[in-house]
Amino acid sequence: MWELTPRIQHYAWGDTAVIPDFLGAGRDGQPWAEAWYGAHPTAPATLEDGTGLDAAIAARPRRLLGEGIERAFGPRLPYLLKLIAPDKPLSLQVHPTREHAAESFAAENAAGLDIEDPRRNYRDDNHKPEMVLALTKFEALCGFRTPRRAQQVLTGLDTVLTDRLYGLLREQPTAAGMRAAFRTLVSSTMRPSPDQVADVARASAERLAAGRSPSPRIDATVARLHESFPGDPGVVAAMLLNPVTLQPGEAMFVPAGAIHAYQSGFAVEIMASSDNVLRAGLTPKKVDADEMLQCVSVVAAPPIRIAPESLTDRTVAYYAPVDDFELTITTLKDVPGSFQPRHVVPGSGPRILLCLEGDALVESDSGRRRLGTGHALFVPADARAVRLGGHGRIIQACVP
Repeated sequence: MWELTPRIQHYAWGDTAVIPDFLGAGRDGQPWAEAWYGAHPTAPATLEDGTGLDAAIAARPRRLLGEGIERAFGPRLPYLLKLIAPDKPLSLQVHPTREHAAESFAAENAAGLDIEDPRRNYRDDNHKPEMVLALTKFEALCGFRTPRRAQQVLTGLDTVLTDRLYGLLREQPTAAGMRAAFRTLVSSTMRPSPDQVADVARASAERLAAGRSPSPRIDATVARLHESFPGDPGVVAAMLLNPVTLQPGEAMFVPAGAIHAYQSGFAVEIMASSDNVLRAGLTPKKVDADEMLQCVSVVAAPPIRIAPESLTDRTVAYYAPVDDFELTITTLKDVPGSFQPRHVVPGSGPRILLCLEGDALVESDSGRRRLGTGHALFVPADARAVRLGGHGRIIQACVP
C-alpha cells in the first residue's frame, strides 16, 4: 500500500476553501476545483517517493492491476477518482462514447496535433461515464426535459429567442424538435446574440420576482448562470434541462452523451480514466458546440440516481452500469482509539481508499497503514483482502 498525494486542478470555477480545508492543506487564495486521485497521464497522483501512479503501474502492471484488469483494460488504471468543489457553474458539457473517442483521438493524432494543442478536443482514446456522490448539498443540471415540459418553461417570457424555441418544440414535440432547439442555441452558425440572451435572463428574473414562474429553480439558475456568463447561449439552454439536487449520500450517474453542468457543492466523483470533455458554453475554456452536437443525446430522460446497496452491516455500494468502476463506503463505529482491523471491505483488484472523516487502520497482505481524514492509499491487486478498523467513513474506488 502506498499513500497517494492528489493532483490539484485550479480551475476558475473552484471553491477557494472546501478542498484545501478537507485535505488540511491551508488556503492559498486560489480556486481548488478538483483533486485527482488516479493515474491519468494528464495529472497523475503521486506516491510517497514522488513517482507518478501512472509510471508505477506502467512499470509493474500485472502486480498492481491484476491479470484480469490488465487483460480487460490494458496496462492502465480503469478509473479516476476525484474530489470536486464547484463554487461557480461548470461548463455545459458532454462526454463521448468509447468508439467516438478512439476514432477522434486517432484522427487528431494523425493530423499532427500535439496533446497540449488548444485545437484538440480529445486528450485520450477513452470514454468518460461518471458518477457523482454528494458530500454536501450538490446542485446540477442533467439531461433534457420532455419537449412539452420545456414548452411550459418557455411560455410567457415573450422574447424573440424563447418564442423561437417554443415554436420549434410546439411543432415538433419530439427528440428531433429538442435537437433543433438546442442546436439553434449553441451551433456556431445559429447561436443567438448576447443581447437576445440578456433579454431572456431579464424576462426570467421578472417572472421569478412576480411569483408566476412554472419552474422557480430554473429561473433562479438562469439568473445565476447569466451573472457568471453574461450573454452565453448556455444560459438559455438551461431551460431545456432537468435541475437536480443531491443531498449528502445521494449519487447520480452520467452516461456518455448525457448533457450536464454541475453548479455547486462538494462531492466525490468517479469516472472512466479519461479527460475528454466536449463543451457548448458556460466556460472560458475551449467550446466546440458542433463536435458536441455529434455526441449529445437529446432523448428526454430523468437523471439517473444510483441507490446504495448494502453489502455488509458497515459497507454500502454504489453500482454504476459500467465495467470501469464502482464505489463503496464503509462506516466504522469502533470505540475511538481502537484499531483492530476486523472489518473486511468487499472488493478486489487495484483500489483507492480515501478517508472522508475519522481515523482508521488499513490492513492487507502488503502491510498496515493509518488513514486519517483527507488521506488516501493506493492498494495494489496483489494485496488481496483489505480490512479496516477505527471510526469514521472510508470510501473505496475499485473495478467491478
